[in-house]
Amino acid sequence: DATLGDGVSIQAQRVVESGAEIGSHTVLRPLVFVGRDAKIVAHCLLHPHVAVLDRCVVGHHAVLHSGVVIGADGYGYEMREGVHHKIPQRGIAEIGDRVEIGANSTVDRARYGRTLIGSGTKIDNLVMVAHNVVVGEHSILVAQCGIAGSAVLGHHVTVAAQAGIVGHIEVGDAAVVGAKAGVMRNVPSGK
Repeated sequence: DATLGDGVSIQAQRVVESGAEIGSHTVLRPLVFVGRDAKIVAHCLLHPHVAVLDRCVVGHHAVLHSGVVIGADGYGYEMREGVHHKIPQRGIAEIGDRVEIGANSTVDRARYGRTLIGSGTKIDNLVMVAHNVVVGEHSILVAQCGIAGSAVLGHHVTVAAQAGIVGHIEVGDAAVVGAKAGVMRNVPSGK
């Protein structure tokens, strides 16, 4: 009961699960996985070994390179009696329009609600975006940077290679985080 739009190309050894929606003129290259009730809007290109997991959304004209995972569980554990117990991650990950995500990058699903990548954002290879993060429109995330859970980045933000941003902080519009920086507190817009 998946829904396929006009001109969809679904290539060898791929899986499209029940309730998924694949928009018109989207290409799923070999070995792509689209989970239950996931939605991929029109004119997208998913390269080999991409996974868009259950209920996640990918916007118009998105390009996901090999090894991208959209909607893996966020890193959530609770310590009880000396043992780590997994906290269910019940939200989704949503990718905006005209987003491009490089090889082996991950956008985790939210613990609740959604993890959001704004339209026009470009993400390089080996980037980690954690649960409940919001990345504003037209931002740039460069190779091997990582953004911890519930951080909020404004629009037109640049995060350079190997930079790390702690969780639960805000990076303002048009801010630039330099290579290998460790961001531990809020960054005002334009800084």
